Amino acid sequence: MGLRVYYGGTFDPVHAGHLSVACEVRDALQARVFLVPAADPPHKDVTHADAQARARMLDLAIAGEPGLKVDRRELRREGPSYTVDTLRGLREELGPDVPLVWMIGGDSLLQLHTWNRWRELFDLAHLLAVARPGAHLEAVAVAARAPEVEAEIGPRRCQAIDLNSRAAGGFAVFPLQRERPESSTQLRQRIAAGEAWEDGVPAAVAEYIRRHGLYRVRGVTPASL
Repeated sequence: MGLRVYYGGTFDPVHAGHLSVACEVRDALQARVFLVPAADPPHKDVTHADAQARARMLDLAIAGEPGLKVDRRELRREGPSYTVDTLRGLREELGPDVPLVWMIGGDSLLQLHTWNRWRELFDLAHLLAVARPGAHLEAVAVAARAPEVEAEIGPRRCQAIDLNSRAAGGFAVFPLQRERPESSTQLRQRIAAGEAWEDGVPAAVAEYIRRHGLYRVRGVTPASL
């Protein structure tokens, strides 16, 4: 079945940077990448577009892009979108032997110890931290800022390409080749302010945002999409 990488987030909205990361990981690891929109992310502020709109924008963004899929499982589940529950569901579906990877940003790695049942993640999957250029995710740097996290991931550190050799339990850093300027927060702010924003998202996503009037007023979305 090959390596399966799950990329969770609010994607509010999905932008060109998200897609660049997904494609770079797909190509480097020869993996299928599943984008997993969160319904109720415990570590984020309230979302600005509703869950179905965010998922639909993901559909539009990846249309025609091989190896990328949208996984809506967190939208179908009641309650907070805890990663450990998502991975447990995936394990029940796919069995114990398929290599699974949960991909997070380097900033999220430093907060990993605040996640619900975070140590159980490694029983279910590998963890891949995406490092932006200039980010410091080597052992000494992580230990200085999040010693509890480094104590857990230190013995698990390996190369990203080696995650396919077993089903779960590893940790790797994936260094991006270049910095991506896009930010969902900045895009929402530009839309609300009437500034130029369209070049930060795929054309089909820009059209969807315009058609449904998303992000024009913070926290308000159309009643029906």
